[in-house]
Formats: sequence, C-alpha cells, structure tokens
Amino acid sequence: MRAAPPTTNPCPPGQVGGFYKPLSTTELQAIYDMALKLLSDLGIGQTPQRLIDLFVKAGATAKGDRVYFPKGLVEEAIDKAAKTFPLHGRDPNRTIEVGGDRVHFGTGGAAVQTLDLETQDYRHSTLQDLYDFTRLQDQLDNVSWFTRCCVATDMETTLDLDVNTVFALLKGTTKPVATSFTVAENMQPIIDMLDMIEGGTGSFSKRPYIKAHISPLISPMRFGEDAVDVVFECMKHNIPISNITAAQSGATAPATLAGFLAQSLAETLAALLMVHVIKPGYPMVFSNWPLVIDLRTGAFAGGGGECAVMNAASAQLSNWLGLPSGVASSMTDAKAIDAQYGAEKALTSLAAGLAGGNLIYESSGMTASLLGASFEAFLLDNDMHSAIYRTLRGIEVNDETLNYEAIEDAVLGEGHFLGGADTLAAMERDYYYPEFADRDPPITWREQGRPDAWARARKEAKRVLAEYHPEYLDTDIERKIRDNFNILL
Repeated sequence: MRAAPPTTNPCPPGQVGGFYKPLSTTELQAIYDMALKLLSDLGIGQTPQRLIDLFVKAGATAKGDRVYFPKGLVEEAIDKAAKTFPLHGRDPNRTIEVGGDRVHFGTGGAAVQTLDLETQDYRHSTLQDLYDFTRLQDQLDNVSWFTRCCVATDMETTLDLDVNTVFALLKGTTKPVATSFTVAENMQPIIDMLDMIEGGTGSFSKRPYIKAHISPLISPMRFGEDAVDVVFECMKHNIPISNITAAQSGATAPATLAGFLAQSLAETLAALLMVHVIKPGYPMVFSNWPLVIDLRTGAFAGGGGECAVMNAASAQLSNWLGLPSGVASSMTDAKAIDAQYGAEKALTSLAAGLAGGNLIYESSGMTASLLGASFEAFLLDNDMHSAIYRTLRGIEVNDETLNYEAIEDAVLGEGHFLGGADTLAAMERDYYYPEFADRDPPITWREQGRPDAWARARKEAKRVLAEYHPEYLDTDIERKIRDNFNILL
C-alpha cells in the first residue's frame, strides 16, 4: 500500500541555503577590499568606447581603453542592483524567484559531445540531442530552469545555431530557459520568432521567459566587445542576463584561492557596473563561477574539493553583498557514470547548495569536464538534487515531531513503530525515496541481473524519449515559424 511515491514532494526546489560558510566575515571583507583595489588601481582593459563614455559619465576615469572605478561607484552599483527578480516560465506556474536565500539547481554548459544511449560512448552533439535533452528534463522536478546543455554541432552557421537552439528549447519545455547568443546581430530574428509565438511585435519583451548567458569579462580583467554588444541588445529587449565570470586558477586567475576569489569578484563587479551605467537595477544574475585547472597538466578540472569550496565561497560572497548569486557544480571529470562521477557531483553540489547559491548552474547532466552531456546523468542528478534539498530542509523540532505519545504507545504496546499513524505521516512528509538508488538486498540485485545506476537510468531515459512528446508549440504557429526561419529540427 505504501509502495507508491508520496503525493507531495517532501523536498521541493527553493529550499533555504546559507548554512555552510567557508569564509569568516573578516575574510569576506578582505576579499571584497582587494576586489575594490583591483577595480580602482588596476582597472578593466579593452573597454569598448560606448562603455567608456557611460563609465566616465558615471564617475569612473579612463586612460586609453582601461577604465578605473572608484569605490563609491562600485557600492552605488551594488546598492541599486536588482536583489530579487522572477525567471519567467512560458508556463507561469513554472516561474521561479531568483535571489534571497532560496536555492535552485538548473543547467548550463556548452557540451560539444553527447554520451550516446546505445553505444555508451561519446559523439558530436546534434540539434536532435538538444531537443531530446530539453524534453527529457521537462519532466524532472528538480531542474528549475533549463539552459541549453549542449551545442548543436551540426549547424552550419551561427545564425542557424542560435535560432534553432531557441526553437528546440521552446518546443521541448515551458520552464524558464536560457541560451547564449553568438553575436548581437543574431538576436533580432530570434525576437521576431518569439513575438510570433506571443502574438505580435513587442509581445515577448513584456514577459520574457528566456535568460541570456553572457561572458562580457575576459579574465584577467578585460572586456570582450562582442559579448558587451550582446548585453546591450538583451537589455533592449528586456531579457534577463546572467553575466558569467569563468576564470581558471593558475591560468587566467591566481592559483591561490583567496587571490582567485578577489580577482573573479572584481571582474563580476565590473559586469555589474556595466549593467548599472546602462540601466540601474536591471535583472542580472551575479554569476561568479570559479573554475579549476589541474596544474600538473593544464586540463580543466570540474570535480574536487577546490572546486567545491571555491564555488561555495563565491556564493557566500555574492549573498553577503545581497546580490542574486550564480555558481556552478556537478562539473565532474568522469566520462562514465561511475563512482568518480557520483562523488564529484555530490561533493560540489552539496557544497554549493549549503552555501546558498541562488542559481546553481551545470548541476544536471554534465560529464567529462563539461565536454559531454548525458541523458542518464540528468535522471541520476535529479535524484541527487532531491537529497540535497532534503538536507537543506533540515529537521523540524516541535511537539508533533517529538511526539511523546507515539513513543509511549510503541514502548508499552507492540514494541515497534511500523504501521503507526505517526510513521505513515512521516513517510509522506519527511522522507524522499530515490528512483534510481538501489536499496534492494544483494539476493534481489543478483536475481535482477546485477544492474547498476547507469543501466537503470539508461532504461528510463529510453522510455521517456520514446513516449514523451510534448506539444508546447501551437501547430499553426510552428508552421509559420518554419515558413519564416531555417528550422532544421
């Protein structure tokens, strides 16, 4: 009778974080002070002229293409920044609120390879893969928003890539979605397509449900002009932005963890300053993602304790400043769905969640140091996030949960708690039952052919992809889009 899953999710997204604090208040202040010094004394180079003009008008100084920011301007930008804002879903019921103390796991990444369900090996990612990932995650409760997790490498032009990526996202889900725009010129055709869906020119901008991932700062300490152009274009159409700093330790940022955090904080603050001088208070995720390289080889390393503690510290810094925080986790270096995969994902995701990252990117489906994406991983990571949300939920202590009477009845009665009303209520309210973790005894596992988590998830992924075909685009609108754009899905 109790084999069915609980009728309500005991650990939904949006749990409260902030319990893990790798930095003391003194250390937070020291890192922040160093970031201010970097911005005022070293400045940001390769600044496009239209940004220089806005910065100088706001109180910064410029020498050539390098701009220097006084402390007062930085603190003004922080003070006026959007502290919370909605990430709209095309379905309003799937909208989430960004900021405060709430934690949401979602996706990111730009994997160029997909772990094939049949061959169990990696191959180039395609547009069909992107659509399949989109509709697979559409059924996963713990993926709060979906950023395209792989690049459709079968697209011949950047315009085809950008347009078809957005089309695949909208066809496969009504959650909040996010993507990147290769160049600013590619955005207007996409806005036109979105306006077709929403009913006319300007309709999409009234309630945008796409977020842009942009990296306007190139480490160390300089702007990237193409990305800056995309920022201006996004703000023209009211598209929320995630300005991502993605420095790498020992390569584009210091190898010391404290020095790294100071530089990456300065760079992300520079992105906030850019938004501030264009339009104060514009919705921006303060996405400061510390990335690690293996200093023995130069290879990117997505797992490990350094990655866990640095992203947790980044979330703590952003939250301390009162800014909507974005960090990364689950960037395992494992290629197979194995013990390394599980350990690296759990370690980095739990640290980011406990630290209170508002939006935790890369957290679902990514493998092979972000070079790969896996259908099976999406399902397994969804279970992992439930366990983390359950950890964040904590323990409710009150008369009902202490329940002297239930203990008394068991001790003086049948000698156990099985089947008691209190036990059944707690089963529904307090426990999450994972879909893919094996809790059977060894004899049952052997009788079933010794399946592992990878095999169980592969079976379920195949089933979902075979059976689940959402109809999120009206047939007439989809036909109109296909008539006007080079849709290749």
